[in-house]
Amino acid sequence: MFTFEEICQLIRLVAETRVGGLELERDGAKLRIDGVPLPAPAAPVGAPLVSEEAVQALRAAVTPPLAAPASTPAPAPAPQELPEGEDNLHFVTSPIVGTFYRAPNPDAPPYVQPGDRVRKGQVLCIVEAMKLMNEIESDVDGVVVKIYPENAQPVEFGERLFAIKVS
Repeated sequence: MFTFEEICQLIRLVAETRVGGLELERDGAKLRIDGVPLPAPAAPVGAPLVSEEAVQALRAAVTPPLAAPASTPAPAPAPQELPEGEDNLHFVTSPIVGTFYRAPNPDAPPYVQPGDRVRKGQVLCIVEAMKLMNEIESDVDGVVVKIYPENAQPVEFGERLFAIKVS
């Protein structure tokens, strides 16, 4: 069986290495992660379509550790530059690859709108990944300035979801 953390790590690796996809089987559980479609190969027949670095990264990710893994925090996404004159903006980014939803269901109002005041821990949206609905919460108090993705739009790991003016 795959843990949630392992699945998230594999999704990140597939997204970062831009492989076409990955299929794994462990203890009878099957996992398939579709990645970026590969372009038509320009390399000669028989040449690898995926870099050796990508293959090594995926092998390292799916090889079970010899010892119990130490609890290490996930790396934070790279900080994104702030627009000039708006240095008190905070960007909420997607922690996973998935589909962005502004409301808990199609008939419900959106969690937040531009101009809404939000509190730390308040749910801003949902990112669906592999039929799991992941609530994305604000990590600061402030006012929502901008919502970047459209409803039901695919988002990638680290992609900006909201700009919040910190108060």
